[in-house]
Amino acid sequence: MTAQIDLTRAFRQGLFDGSLPPGVTAHAPDEAATRFAVYRNNVAHGLTRALARRFPVIERLVGADFFAATARLFLRDHPPRDPRLFLWGEGFPAFLQAFRPLRDLPYLPDVARLEWLRGQAYHAADARPAPRDALATAATDPARFTLHLHPSVQLLRSRFAVVSIWQANQPGAAQPDKPLRPDRAENALILRDTADRVPVFALSPGEAAFLAALLRGDSLLAAAALAEGADPGPLLTRLIQTGTLAGLLERTAQ
Repeated sequence: MTAQIDLTRAFRQGLFDGSLPPGVTAHAPDEAATRFAVYRNNVAHGLTRALARRFPVIERLVGADFFAATARLFLRDHPPRDPRLFLWGEGFPAFLQAFRPLRDLPYLPDVARLEWLRGQAYHAADARPAPRDALATAATDPARFTLHLHPSVQLLRSRFAVVSIWQANQPGAAQPDKPLRPDRAENALILRDTADRVPVFALSPGEAAFLAALLRGDSLLAAAALAEGADPGPLLTRLIQTGTLAGLLERTAQ
């Protein structure tokens, strides 16, 4: 068993650093390295495409060839640790942020974070939508209740126009009437609706503050107080319509 573990470890290491694992042979010994290189290249290509499927907007923004080269560098330092590939790629936004060739595109890491959160939302646990009268019940005593949101609900606050950039780079998206200003701050609400779609919505600063408070478990009253004058009604309506208001939680006295 120990020998098998050692071979597996050496084989895995060889896939990412180019070394030929001990014990890998071929009928013609000089072909072993060549055949392993072919296998290693196939693995790298497959993982590169998996990363591109997770971050399609990043691939579109930098181009397929540049993305493939960048993905191979990321793969070298951050190989998958789990066979479930949807768990791989969390470190990609930070990798892009430190990647000097992309320093003139400072918004890319946050766009990548948005794409990562969409994947997290898609694979989040299920939860039943709250009854239609749940919000009315909470409104009777907003200091007593907090809202339980679906596990897929995510909030991304960015100093860049991440929602506009993401939307403009969707298949079939119409070209914006005015040039995008990447340096305009935007907040993104990401969720999985009852049809298993993962839309992205822009939130005002007040709506983002309100949602952040709900995600922390603040009472409905405390969350509304942080909304910076924004009306939380449209956001709450959206949560109900998408099935991502999952219930009420009664807060204990502090």
